[in-house]
Amino acid sequence: MPSSRKGMPLHAHLWMLFGAIILLVGLLASGLNYWVTRAALQAATADASQQMAGTMRDEVEDLLAPAQTAITLIRYSAIANDGTPHQRDAWLSLAREALESAPVLQAVYIGYADGTFLYLRPLRSDADRAIFKAPDTAYFVLRSVLGTAPALIGQVDFLDRDLRTVATLRDQEYAERFDPRKRVWYQAAIGSDAPVRTDPYLFFSDQEVGTTFAFRTPHRNAVVGGDFRLDWLGTMLAKKKATPGTMLALLDSNGKVLGIDNRLPESSAAPDAIQADLLAAPADYNIPVLTAMATAFQGGARQTGRKSITVDGMTWYTTTDVIPATTGKPLYLLMAVPQYELLANAKQQAWTGILFTLAIVLLSIPLTWLVAHRLAKPLSQLADGMQAIRSFDFDKALPVQSTIREVGALGAAAEQMRQTIRRFLAIVQAVAAEDRLERLLPVLLEKTLAEAGGTAGIFFLVDENDIRAAAIQDRHGNDAAATKPSYALDEAPSPVRDAVRQHRSQSADLDRTALAAITAGDMTHGGATCAVAIPVVNRKSEARGVILVIRDTPMNAAQLAYVETLSALYAGSIEVRELADAQRKLFDAFIRLLADAIDAKSPHTGGHCSRVPALAKLLAQAACDATDGPFRSFQMTGTEWETLHVAAWLHDCGKITTPEYIIDKATKLETLHDRLHEVRMRFEVMKRDAEIGCLEGIVAGDDPADARTRLQQTLRELDDDFAFVAACNQGTEAMDAHRKARLLQIASRTWTRTLDDRIGLSREATAHLSASPAPSLPVREPLLADKPEHRVPRGAHDTIAPDNPWGFRRDAPPYLHDRGELHNLLIGRGTLTAEERYKIEDHIVQTQIMLSRLPFPRHLRQVPEVAGNHHEKMDGTGYPRRLRREDMSTLSRMMAVADIFEALTAADRPYKNAKTLSESIDIMYRAATDGHIDPEIFELFLTSGAYLAYAQQYMQPAQIDKIDVERYRKQMRAGSAVA
Repeated sequence: MPSSRKGMPLHAHLWMLFGAIILLVGLLASGLNYWVTRAALQAATADASQQMAGTMRDEVEDLLAPAQTAITLIRYSAIANDGTPHQRDAWLSLAREALESAPVLQAVYIGYADGTFLYLRPLRSDADRAIFKAPDTAYFVLRSVLGTAPALIGQVDFLDRDLRTVATLRDQEYAERFDPRKRVWYQAAIGSDAPVRTDPYLFFSDQEVGTTFAFRTPHRNAVVGGDFRLDWLGTMLAKKKATPGTMLALLDSNGKVLGIDNRLPESSAAPDAIQADLLAAPADYNIPVLTAMATAFQGGARQTGRKSITVDGMTWYTTTDVIPATTGKPLYLLMAVPQYELLANAKQQAWTGILFTLAIVLLSIPLTWLVAHRLAKPLSQLADGMQAIRSFDFDKALPVQSTIREVGALGAAAEQMRQTIRRFLAIVQAVAAEDRLERLLPVLLEKTLAEAGGTAGIFFLVDENDIRAAAIQDRHGNDAAATKPSYALDEAPSPVRDAVRQHRSQSADLDRTALAAITAGDMTHGGATCAVAIPVVNRKSEARGVILVIRDTPMNAAQLAYVETLSALYAGSIEVRELADAQRKLFDAFIRLLADAIDAKSPHTGGHCSRVPALAKLLAQAACDATDGPFRSFQMTGTEWETLHVAAWLHDCGKITTPEYIIDKATKLETLHDRLHEVRMRFEVMKRDAEIGCLEGIVAGDDPADARTRLQQTLRELDDDFAFVAACNQGTEAMDAHRKARLLQIASRTWTRTLDDRIGLSREATAHLSASPAPSLPVREPLLADKPEHRVPRGAHDTIAPDNPWGFRRDAPPYLHDRGELHNLLIGRGTLTAEERYKIEDHIVQTQIMLSRLPFPRHLRQVPEVAGNHHEKMDGTGYPRRLRREDMSTLSRMMAVADIFEALTAADRPYKNAKTLSESIDIMYRAATDGHIDPEIFELFLTSGAYLAYAQQYMQPAQIDKIDVERYRKQMRAGSAVA
């Protein structure tokens, strides 16, 4: 019976076919690679030459440009145009800057039409010092030819780094031999309006070959020049060699060698030729290929391009390119690469390719046999798909199709896994994107219904024995939130109640009446009656919620397991959001508590800490709503709004450290009590002393009538003096020179103290008084005095170091407290001394210190800056850091405006009358024009109507009067235009 298996199996056909194809392709690829590589190398060599020519031009220009610029600056200097070289010091500084800015510049000099000359050269090495026989400490040599022709004087000065003279030599021979007007650079530049670059010539200073870049001065009385040596060109070319045997040479337009890759002439006739013509000819280097290429320059021909030549039996690939010059004649770059070096890689690659192809053929025999099997392609597709999943690329589907059942099932399972992981990650991303619990729960419910195939659902939150619906969605994904039921745990629907108690998913069939009772009839569920309750249990095994899914049929095991996994994820998210929300509420309550405590601490602050946040938010919202002007693109994120909220409530938290007796100080002598009562008692004592003196005089025989008249006169004077002191104590009138003189006269009165003033005191007060000896009693004391015990020195704890980490810049008074009676009564205006005002202003220092020590989360780290800068001024005269407008954020500048306006309009401060709206706006306008507050924010404050919105909510009706906003706006714009 003939066999039914005719021919060779498929894997044998594939093995033979793939083997033959691999061998043929490998050989073709190796040969093609050789020819392509050869052509590419030849083209790359030519391109490299062209690029090198451009690079050489750019590098030469980059080296020469700073030098040319420096020489140009010298050309326009005063010494170059005044016609005299005697401003030596000014020229030296300028010349030194030119030499230091251009390392290739060997020397700079200036030659004048009268034959005078100044030449400055750096001595960069011992060899340079040896040329001029300079001292070891010399860093510059200055050659001068000064005087008036024919009596010119030559001088050599050796200078140190700072251009101070180290040594000076007279060089009259130099003055007689060297005439700048006869030098090639002078003659070329004096007759040209453009800068010139000379052909190579022999430098007079060191007999080296180089070229000069020279300018004629605008007044035509001098030429400024700079020398450049050509030996650096060879060093530059040596760095450009592509292979060890590559020859690179740079020729001038006459065919002379300007530079070669660090090779020296080898011809015995070369030194004489170089001495005669300054530059060597190509033949002097005894390089055959260079000599052959240089023939292109014979007869004035200038042939450029690429070609292959053979010299002495060796083939070379050569290119000749022109390098245009911005000044002077063009240069020519010659490059020759030996063929054997250029094609060495190509041949090596060809043999490598052949060997690699043979190796592939040998190795492919077993591989081809395996690839021929039917599983190769679908398994490869599946492997690619799994690799994408491993790389977290879940967008690419796995279209695995195979007639083999096991491979098809594996592909289908992999595709389902990909979709499941993709949906799970999408849910994780959605959970992470919402930071507020009230916005998170509808998202979680929507995702759960999509995965569970539910037609409707409810997300219940559990709080001990209470259950409340936090999110309700119908089959269309709409929020059915008209009514959200809540239950006691015992009264909750049975599947929900059982899921909470047992921490397991529960399924039950509910009729339409039961479903309507749960949803209050607000949810469209399409007639489905199967309810599945999935508990949301946290890591502490506490049920934090229940997801009730309404379906047509119960969930299968895999679907329920997936949803339960999601519920575990939800539990952690809900717990984190609840904790974050509780912390946020606690923090907000704390800052409000602190602000309320500060407001309650003193009636002088009133509701300041609670009103400033409202005004600051009005300003910020006005800036966000602006459609034109400087705030047209201003917007705030939720984080920035939170920052402003916290900063506004905490902007005066440092006031908790300010003593009440300073904040509430209503009179000059008031501390914890008004010390005017002590002064009054002294007057009373003096009046009693006067009465006693009167009576003692009468007893002694004085005329009673005269004694009583004098007594009445004395009592009237004491009454008047006390009334005057009491008036000064109120601080309502300015203390002019006359009032101060009278107060000092009153203070000179004395009274008798008979009791020890050092007993019954605290230890601190006793220690303070012990610094001075106690007087013998009784003692006569001035009526008013500044005693040593009145002055409390400022300790280290009360001093802000200049290098403090907060950047505070404050001028502290010498004393922490100065309670001297005269010191206080002599206050020019108001009731506060410099020490007390410093202490009150210190609240902003304490605010910044306190806030800087709080571990604010990353998104609130701007709070100290926004809260702590509201007493800074735009012109830098504010406190505590003397910042300027550009140093402050927009929110901190808004805080400054809000703080001032609230203080002006506040009606609950007992020490002042509340100002009207117009008075307050006028004061703030002057503050804006004086550089105290931001004029742009003040204008926004007016034009947006924020001032009026605040006034209507917080100011008394009697304070609100008419404001001509347009007038202020025009004045602000006019002032800005003038500025």
